[in-house]
Amino acid sequence: MSSILILNGPNLNLLGTRQPEVYGAHTLADVEALCRSVAKDLGLTVRFAQSNHEGVLIDEIHACRGKDDGILLNAGAYTHTSIALMDAIRSAEVPVVEVHLSNIHARESYRHRSYIAPVAVGQIAGFGIQGYELGLRALAAHGKEDGKAPGG
Repeated sequence: MSSILILNGPNLNLLGTRQPEVYGAHTLADVEALCRSVAKDLGLTVRFAQSNHEGVLIDEIHACRGKDDGILLNAGAYTHTSIALMDAIRSAEVPVVEVHLSNIHARESYRHRSYIAPVAVGQIAGFGIQGYELGLRALAAHGKEDGKAPGG
């Protein structure tokens, strides 16, 4: 069975209470429940991590190497600022799908730039928590196209 890390960055621990008009009313626990359900249907195992600290996120990405078959990453605001996260993803050598609850391209101009996108297999933005489901399905399909995990 393939393993996916679902990694959430800064302020995502406040989902459901922080700017619900932008990020929705669902909590991070709701995201995790959705992902567990989708992963079960896809034959994947998932583990979750969230941190408001860039270094912790980098450590989680490094730990995936040789352990996990993919990463579903919502880097939050670090998406637009962190070359260090980009370098960590590049060095981890596991496929990453970038996900955002809001449509970052329809928001402030500084949110249009993603340092994650150049090293990700794809980006999903603007579909709320359904973006996590789409991301898991994309990782599973990507693994099948490559003839290896995730998704068998």
